[in-house]
Amino acid sequence: MRPHRAMVMAAGLGTRMRPLTDDRPKALVEVGGRALLDWTLDALARGGVEEAVVNIHHFADRMRAHLENRQGAPLIHVSDETERLLETGGGLVKAAPLLGADPVFVANIDAFWIDEGGVELNRLAGGFDPEAMDFRLLLARKNNLLGLEGAGDFAFAEGGRLIRFKDAPAGAEPLFYAGVQVMHPRVLAGWPCEPFSTNRLWDVALKAGRVTGQVMDAFWMHVGDPQSRDAAENRLVSGA
Repeated sequence: MRPHRAMVMAAGLGTRMRPLTDDRPKALVEVGGRALLDWTLDALARGGVEEAVVNIHHFADRMRAHLENRQGAPLIHVSDETERLLETGGGLVKAAPLLGADPVFVANIDAFWIDEGGVELNRLAGGFDPEAMDFRLLLARKNNLLGLEGAGDFAFAEGGRLIRFKDAPAGAEPLFYAGVQVMHPRVLAGWPCEPFSTNRLWDVALKAGRVTGQVMDAFWMHVGDPQSRDAAENRLVSGA
């Protein structure tokens, strides 16, 4: 089932992106003259998304104005978190009535790659089996990314399911979450509309063996601070 709706996580405070976020939300920080939010929405549109829910909190009025001025797909719905920032998990629960009952993309606005044909999202969605999976995560290899360090987030286990890298056997390849996933909204049932991390949702599904992943071929950039923003711009200019 190819997702036609998406959730874009754009409500964060962007504290690590200061001073670029002193006068704007992180979602409106620009790379190559375009806001991170627009890079994400345009990538989703190329992946077949017709409607997107965008949550807002920080500089909410500026976010609304930007979204109202956007042209083209996808059609935007706003999930308003101005009164209370709900983190990633709580933000999904609040937006659930707007997401519908079918699988959806969930995307962070600091996940950045060049993919004009929508290949990576099409591959991610094409491998999602709603009967066997609750989540399918886009993943990047350590030698094919910029802006993230550490041991890794996940590793593949038997049957292609994912496990936390900390639980992986010696020699397993470390994989990093690349900020986009396909999620079945049924996983949100019964969770409270309060601040909590998506990691809690993943933990339930990981334990049940219902999380898989797709390793991306494109070079992936995590644009989480001014230095990684500058590095992403340099890569765009160089055409690498």
